[in-house]
Amino acid sequence: MRISIGSDHRGVHIKNRLVSYLNAAGHQVLDLGTDCEQSVDYPDFASAVCRRVSTGEDERGILICGTGIGMAIVANKFKGVRAANCYDAVMAEICRRHNNVNVLCLPGDLIGDRPIDELVNIWLCTEFEAGRHERRLQKISQIEDEHAG
Repeated sequence: MRISIGSDHRGVHIKNRLVSYLNAAGHQVLDLGTDCEQSVDYPDFASAVCRRVSTGEDERGILICGTGIGMAIVANKFKGVRAANCYDAVMAEICRRHNNVNVLCLPGDLIGDRPIDELVNIWLCTEFEAGRHERRLQKISQIEDEHAG
């Protein structure tokens, strides 16, 4: 799978761990930064990742900041991006099954040193259920189209 990943300074350690994990799992990973702990603005990195997901250059995106909230707000401004802030495996699974989330936002400050490989793997492997959920996603797409620009 083609995955782009980005973080701000509060998520850089987790981003680096995930890049290694995803590469070892055989995914094509594009690391869009940041690469340092100096304060940076999360919208810059969220935009870089979500631009690629929105255009189809990458199938999925992963974003990490302190809480994941700011990244999710930015991500959901992009047409075709469905981002969710997840901090456990249940949320990661449900956001895929019901919402076909293509950008996972993680809270770096809340994850800390906990292993997150399983959470990310669940998110990557869970299929969208479609059915009644497809109708709802079509409504979201209509809202995007009505409010574009």
